[in-house]
Amino acid sequence: MTAYRPRGHRHSLCAGAASAILLTGLAAAAPALAQGQAAVAQTYEFNIPAKDLDQALKAFGDRSNTQVLFTKAVVQGRKSPALRGRYTSAEALNLLLKGSDLNYQRTASNVVLIREGAPPASSMAGSAAEAPASTAAQESVALDEVVVTGVRKSLREALDVKRGSDKVVEAISAKDIGVLPDVTIAESIARLPGVNATRDRGNDSQAVVRGLGARLVLGTINGREVASSEPDRNVRWEIYPSEVVSGVQVYKSQSADLIAGGVAATINIDTIAPLDYKGPEFVLRAGPVFYDGGKDIPNYKTTGYRASGSWVHKINDDLAVVLGVTGQRQKNGYGSFTGWGYNDSNARPPAGASDYSSDLNRDGVVDYTPWGAQMSASRIDQKRTGVSGGLQYKPTDHFELKADALYSKIKITEVQDQTVWGANNWGNWNRGDETNTGWNDADYHAAGSSFTLIDNTVVAATLPFSSVQTVLAKYSEDKDLFAGGLNGKWTSDQWTVAADVSYSKAKRTNTWKAVRFEAWPSWTSFDWRAGKTPTITTSQDSLSLSQTADLAGSHDGPEHLNDELKAAALDVTRDLQGSPFKSFQFGARASDRTKDHTSFSFAPSATGATVPASLLSAYKLDDGADVPALLTGDIDAIAAVAYGPNAFALSNATEELAERWSVNEKVYEGYGKLNFAADSVAGAWLTGNVGARVVHTETSSDGMQQDTASAFSAVTVDNDYTDFLPSANAKLDFGDGKVLRFGLAKVIARPPLDELRASRTLANWAPWTGSAGNPKLKPFEAWQLDASAEWYFRPEALVAASYYYKDVDSYIGWKQSPAAFGGQTYTVASPANGGGGYIQGLELTFQTPFFFLPGPLSKFGIYSNYAYVDSDLKEFSPANNPLSMTGLAKNTATVDLWYANGPIEARLGWKYHSPMTVIYGWNGADLQTLESEKTLDFSSSYTFNDHVAVRFQVNNLTNEALRMYRDNDPNRIGRYDSYGRRYLVDVTLKF
Repeated sequence: MTAYRPRGHRHSLCAGAASAILLTGLAAAAPALAQGQAAVAQTYEFNIPAKDLDQALKAFGDRSNTQVLFTKAVVQGRKSPALRGRYTSAEALNLLLKGSDLNYQRTASNVVLIREGAPPASSMAGSAAEAPASTAAQESVALDEVVVTGVRKSLREALDVKRGSDKVVEAISAKDIGVLPDVTIAESIARLPGVNATRDRGNDSQAVVRGLGARLVLGTINGREVASSEPDRNVRWEIYPSEVVSGVQVYKSQSADLIAGGVAATINIDTIAPLDYKGPEFVLRAGPVFYDGGKDIPNYKTTGYRASGSWVHKINDDLAVVLGVTGQRQKNGYGSFTGWGYNDSNARPPAGASDYSSDLNRDGVVDYTPWGAQMSASRIDQKRTGVSGGLQYKPTDHFELKADALYSKIKITEVQDQTVWGANNWGNWNRGDETNTGWNDADYHAAGSSFTLIDNTVVAATLPFSSVQTVLAKYSEDKDLFAGGLNGKWTSDQWTVAADVSYSKAKRTNTWKAVRFEAWPSWTSFDWRAGKTPTITTSQDSLSLSQTADLAGSHDGPEHLNDELKAAALDVTRDLQGSPFKSFQFGARASDRTKDHTSFSFAPSATGATVPASLLSAYKLDDGADVPALLTGDIDAIAAVAYGPNAFALSNATEELAERWSVNEKVYEGYGKLNFAADSVAGAWLTGNVGARVVHTETSSDGMQQDTASAFSAVTVDNDYTDFLPSANAKLDFGDGKVLRFGLAKVIARPPLDELRASRTLANWAPWTGSAGNPKLKPFEAWQLDASAEWYFRPEALVAASYYYKDVDSYIGWKQSPAAFGGQTYTVASPANGGGGYIQGLELTFQTPFFFLPGPLSKFGIYSNYAYVDSDLKEFSPANNPLSMTGLAKNTATVDLWYANGPIEARLGWKYHSPMTVIYGWNGADLQTLESEKTLDFSSSYTFNDHVAVRFQVNNLTNEALRMYRDNDPNRIGRYDSYGRRYLVDVTLKF
């Protein structure tokens, strides 16, 4: 008796099967896809040279997640032809057995029996579900299968996508998204090599890839560009319900058939295709979510919920539909400390424009003073609802039609208790005379005052009678997204034609209203130097002081932003049926996108009344910055005292003409791509492609421009440009899981849409400043080289190293420049194209189950990656010490330790990034440095049976705070947020 014991599987042979040989694949996840014909329908990349048939079948099983049964007599002395290319398991077996008298019978979705004679009808049909009692059973062969599910299955499926691609790509399976806390898909994307995410309200939101910020990442859904409720092009991934996602791909190298626009990467989300789906028909999931960041905020409950349901129904073998609904309520309140920046005319020249520094300590060198600081406690109530649907129709093997649609609505209400310190006397504006002193010198040098300078920057001080302003505010935001498309594909023996039409529209309406009043304690002290928790103390508590309503209120909004995108694409593939050229692809795409913006505002006048103490109360937050107690109260009741009745009536609002803008962008793209494959190239199977994409872009920007008399006039500015984008990719498969990849391409990312606006504002008084868009911006442009070495040495196991180099021809940043209007020179802040530079990086990946450890320890595994980035690219600001390029973190690392043993799964995930430049808020000019972060997440689940499972997750276990600083100086605090931990418990029902 001869028996092969494949890697990763156990087997036993009953007494009557002495001659049976059991072969299993490296990746045995297919049993989890056993319904229908999943094993038959999925395609795999094969690289099997001509060899003995038993060895070829073993290699086939390793690659296709298939267990192969045969007797020694059946295969003895037989040879197999070479098998190279991408096939389904059925196609691959037919090719391996071609020309012999052997056939196979599929006895289960991932188990086949090799035998002599005519194939049974079930094998010819490729059916597993209808197979009769198998010959394996007749020969008394008993199988002890290892069915891999959960985290191991998701890792395995992700590696299969990566291994089979000709491009440098990272992937996530749908199951993988559900393993760690998944309030946003970005939290899962951020675990991939070379990927970071920025946190918004405690949730990962926008992706940063290979040292380049979110503005250089193209996001697509089912291969389609979609509208966004952001002013630029950025995608906030949390708007897409993770429950309807079947997979995510992060394409780091470019190919001619990919939509142009991702200099950093293209991130694509695939939604469920119902005919291809093999899971349960109904899936329901629901449970509470607790956020402890807002536990100290009065009159605020911190428990929300997440709920989802999906229904996938196969009407017949040709037609299936999917429907999904999601609901979520986040009560993720938190405390946020904000530094208002520094009076630094060396960082923002010329002196006397936006900044005018003075010599505070009389040493002949100007010193830099803070404009103020603010603490805010936010009661957030965020509700998200989503509905998605899809249809897949495949009446023949030659035609397929898919339709999908998604509607998502997010409603945010955020009640804010804010305290502002030092607005009256911290920023020491230069007098402009020969003394080089500031208007607030007297306060800095008063008896009892003190200040601490580090590198001429005031990082701590004690000052008399600094104002303490209380700002009670309410922010509301409504966001809607609709995205849908129709895709048809027709195939023949040599031709494949695919057509796609899509439409998406995003809308956002937001309003912020605030009431202000102030008091003046005798003394205020602050200290926020690097490495120290920001601290502010006052000589008297605010609640004990008289509060005077002498400050105007604010009503910003309603602000409206709309984004509409229509697109159509045609892709044609001609199978050349030869070697080395396998196929030729060509196609075209056209899109028409319009983003427009309007905003209204007004400022209620103050009455000067004293706010009754009975309307106020005070409280402190345990976590975050160490500051005095914050005041809170009913906004509308206090507004009636501060501003009179109906203070916030919308009838008072007037349009901010400078904020009225619209940008229309039409893009026309065409491409050609030649796919090739060849054997015995450096001892490897070579596949790849070479091609080019031509992109013509036309923009029309409308806006309102202010003149020197403060009057506004409407303008329209048109622009167009054409880019030729060649690309080439090659993959060398040496067998045994060893792969080399290379890619070379020219890439572009079109300018942020809001920065193309034609608007301009001017301050027609000293110091003569202004701000504007730039409708003539050119796109980000770069040549990039990618190289990757990968070894898939076991199921779910990979060792990989990749290197990339980007030669950047042009990028976009913000800077202040002199501009003359009507004979007067203004300092105008606007976006501009910058010069060239480079970005290079190294990414390392190691993941494996602990198969080498004994007993229970073999159920553990690790997923880890490290990325290093180096670049000489700089932003334009600050002028005397420019920041590194937005998104560039020199070091990024992820380590996930997982455990999977039957019904129990658990994962502990650690993520780190070094400091990087980020855009704070919606203003591309507001750049700050996000300090290094180390976050730790935990996820666990228990599956009771095929129908019921429970999950428990904790995000941000160590309560890692977010800290930013300004002007490339760690001593200049920008932001310090404490989001707390997030706890989730839910139950999943499947039937």
